[in-house]
Amino acid sequence: MGSLIDYLTTPATLVYGAIIGTVFLGLQIGAAVMVYAERKIAAFMQQRIGPWRVGPRGLLQPLADILKLVFKEELKPKAADAMLFAAAPIISVAAAYVAFAPVPFGAATTLFGLLDEPIPLLIADINVAVLAVFAVASMGVYGIVLAGWASNSKYSLLGGLRSSAQMISYELSYGLALATVVLMAGSLSFREVVDGQAGYWFGVIPRWYVFWLFPLGFIAFAVYAIAGIAETNRAPFDFPEAEQELVAGYHTEYSSMRFAMFFLAEYINMITVSAVATNLFLGGWHGPFIPPAYGWIWFLIKLAVLLFCYLWIRWTLPRFRYDQLMAFGWKLLLPLATVNLLLTAAGVIYFGL
Repeated sequence: MGSLIDYLTTPATLVYGAIIGTVFLGLQIGAAVMVYAERKIAAFMQQRIGPWRVGPRGLLQPLADILKLVFKEELKPKAADAMLFAAAPIISVAAAYVAFAPVPFGAATTLFGLLDEPIPLLIADINVAVLAVFAVASMGVYGIVLAGWASNSKYSLLGGLRSSAQMISYELSYGLALATVVLMAGSLSFREVVDGQAGYWFGVIPRWYVFWLFPLGFIAFAVYAIAGIAETNRAPFDFPEAEQELVAGYHTEYSSMRFAMFFLAEYINMITVSAVATNLFLGGWHGPFIPPAYGWIWFLIKLAVLLFCYLWIRWTLPRFRYDQLMAFGWKLLLPLATVNLLLTAAGVIYFGL
């Protein structure tokens, strides 16, 4: 017992615990900030003011929304499957949290000399991190499908079925885009992929994989971005919800905190997709003017830009028709990702890139 307490109180263990707590709280706060940003950006694009009554410039509106949902009554359809109905939002939010675990957000640090050895700024440092994120993030769709089926509602069931079909259609392109970066980097480790993008060409052009083997790297980034938007069920690919057609889709019958958990999972998934894109395509925490010890600042800046693009696209593009969604995924995106991967593989083999 004493050895266990000694281990748990070592500086490295305490720091890892602090990192886990920081990531957990950071994802929650990030989701709340995204809700506020989405409402403000939507208002700006529609020439409205947006939230402004609760707190200065409406900054406390997300807190008010959380308190409202906490105190709302939990409703459940009479004919719903009680166990699966309750488990579905838990599965979605758990998969969202776990998917972020292998994603680094800064260079290894000694915390300004407090530690004897530097530790990486992430929860789980594994050598197949890209594959782990890809696998765990795919599990979130089970929560959506179970929610649709367990609700015993036609609207919810249609939303769940749409989500599973959409996941199958775009998961392939998503994986092929990731495989393109893995070929370029020769590694499945996020840290090794990011370190391979350090430095500049000609002292000006960053060695990001979005520019590597141009235009192949840019095509991989575009395919990943489109498939990532579809994977997170965001407009113009928000068919599992489709308010105009399915009321609210898979979470039509949910209320209170169970309803909030689905939205929490969606925004965390957006953060994860953007963080992975930052590491794989945009050089991660590498950038000019900022010392490596503060590289997480560059990471947050790049992450914020990608998340803004999520919101920009939502309020700019109309939703696809469902047949257009399927045709776009299978007839355009998948062949493009496959050809791009083959050309990248040929470049790596024949030119040693």
